[in-house]
Amino acid sequence: MTVSQERSSAGARRPAAQARCAQVDPMIRRRAFLLLSAATAPVLFSACGGINVGIGAESPAQTYLSLRDPGVAPTRRAAPLVPALMIQALPADALADTAGIAYARKPHEYAYYQLASWTDRPVRQLPRLLQRRLEARGTAAAVGQNGDPLRSDWLLTVAVDVLYHDLSVQPGQGRVALTAELHDRRNRLRMARRSFEAAAPAPREDSSAGAEAMSAATGKLLDALVPWLEAELERAVAAPKTPG
Repeated sequence: MTVSQERSSAGARRPAAQARCAQVDPMIRRRAFLLLSAATAPVLFSACGGINVGIGAESPAQTYLSLRDPGVAPTRRAAPLVPALMIQALPADALADTAGIAYARKPHEYAYYQLASWTDRPVRQLPRLLQRRLEARGTAAAVGQNGDPLRSDWLLTVAVDVLYHDLSVQPGQGRVALTAELHDRRNRLRMARRSFEAAAPAPREDSSAGAEAMSAATGKLLDALVPWLEAELERAVAAPKTPG
């Protein structure tokens, strides 16, 4: 075949090849566009300040923190004041009746840490810490929570009024407040009532430091509540009995 014949044959095949390319090109372009979009999306989101959606990216882990009583173990009494004492948690402020850990930068404006929660709601945990403190002290021969199979003439109600990380002055402080009432169940009398408040400095401006400060404040609050309760129990036990 001569050169001129080869050119003629190639020229005859070119239109068919162009037709096939015209049919395939849209599919190739579509796939190339999709692949390019997937490859460049993380870069575009990152450049625009969005979330990194790259493969293998891990979201921050949720942290669970416990409200504690870091106070020193109390000196045990020589003898209990009463045979039994029951503790009842009353409906609390919304900040204490949730697993969310609250903070505030302005007075009466609260928010919750997004990646941290209490292991248990403070409305349940704080009365439990009080129970442990009273048991260690020996205030009563037996101390139970409302609902326990324990008969008692004495009831201590506890309502958590405040519990949050105060960030109005950085790094802030933990604040806690509660109201306690002592009741004589046999005579259906309220013997005493008092509100307690405590605060403790936070080492940093974060949820872990806030929980640490609120725990320290709780310990200080219990340091004040237990002597008050014992004084009121002594006064109530010594009072003349009401005929029943």
